[in-house]
Amino acid sequence: MKKILEKISLLFKDPELKRKVFFTLFIFLVFRLFAFMPVPTIDLTRLRALFASNQFLSLLDIFSGGTLINFSVMALGLNPYINASIILQLLTVMFPALEQLSKEGEYGRHKINQYTRILTLPLTIVQSVGIFMLLKNQKIIGNLSPLEFFSFVFTMVVGTFILVWFGELISEFGVGNGVSLLIFAGIVGRLPVILTKTAAVLTSEMIFNIMIFIVLAIFVIASIVFINEAVRKIPVYYAKRIKGNRLYQGASNFLPLKLNQAGVIPIIFAVSFVLFPQLIGNFFANVHNVTLAPIGKFLVSFFSPAGFFYNFFYFILVIGFTYFYTVVVFNPQKIADEIQKHGGFIPGIRPGLATKQYLEKILYKITSVGAVFLGLIAVMPVLVSKFTGLTNLVIGGTGILIVVSVILETFKTVEAQLVMRSYDKFVQ
Repeated sequence: MKKILEKISLLFKDPELKRKVFFTLFIFLVFRLFAFMPVPTIDLTRLRALFASNQFLSLLDIFSGGTLINFSVMALGLNPYINASIILQLLTVMFPALEQLSKEGEYGRHKINQYTRILTLPLTIVQSVGIFMLLKNQKIIGNLSPLEFFSFVFTMVVGTFILVWFGELISEFGVGNGVSLLIFAGIVGRLPVILTKTAAVLTSEMIFNIMIFIVLAIFVIASIVFINEAVRKIPVYYAKRIKGNRLYQGASNFLPLKLNQAGVIPIIFAVSFVLFPQLIGNFFANVHNVTLAPIGKFLVSFFSPAGFFYNFFYFILVIGFTYFYTVVVFNPQKIADEIQKHGGFIPGIRPGLATKQYLEKILYKITSVGAVFLGLIAVMPVLVSKFTGLTNLVIGGTGILIVVSVILETFKTVEAQLVMRSYDKFVQ
């Protein structure tokens, strides 16, 4: 604790880091102000009643940071941008041209980010129209003229792109990853509302369940920290080599393979996909069509957030995306080539193809553990709510995972910058 306080004091003594922290907090403040700026023509009373009776929309609101229940100008949140990122990553694996572009350093990342923003536009328009139809069927919004409808869709699109811009500003001028921090701010921003709802229905019989919930929450947070920090160290030795007229001595090092190589990304990806059947179902269930209405009602009941199939589908998606994203961010062939290129080898393993196969074997083993852990965290809300009966208090394992992961990632970023600026103070 003493070291943490020392680093915090060093943080505020460094003018540039202090400026970054206050800039990030300023963006958070502006984001929360936008969250309470409602779109005109919306009946907020009926909207809140709909959210109270629909667990799916309540879950969606948690990830929008409260912008959806207030139907602010940022009601769609970062969902279209996240979906566009998923599609671009899938296309990068499928098309060699995009894969080559992703390897071209800063220029390649800039171009892919540009393509992501372009793809975000049609996705935002489609989701805006879908939300409009859902609200119209629920009589939350009345009939709009063509100009009013265009204004509604335009407001939704602009709100999402302002949020994307906020994320990019934080990444460039603030501390940490902007998109992750905005999702983090949205989840934390909903905490007072959730605690207030729980306090309103609190009874003496629930005290014991709340104590169980607190113990479980501490255990889950400790588990998330342990899994995020767990690393499998693979020893790598480098032989003596002559380069030009100089002799380089042999050395040894470790190749760190994280147990959770993909971080929180698979959870965010899976949430975007698992909510889609419910969104379609809610839309179809309220249309006046004898064919589509039963399909919509089936989807709503089949993929209920408290039901088995929804959570099973969620669990499988998280595991699948964990493997997919791990393969994207960690290339065993490239690592094996780099080790061989610099004259290195793993003890007992031949350089080249054998090293690649060995790394793949280790990677798949540890990824299996990390993927199952992420899957269990994702479906934990249903288990905890059934065990404790606290339906209002549970933000969800997903929310806890995002909050803890973002805090750890941001703390490491700040610590690395502190080490660079005050290196002599950290050398013992």
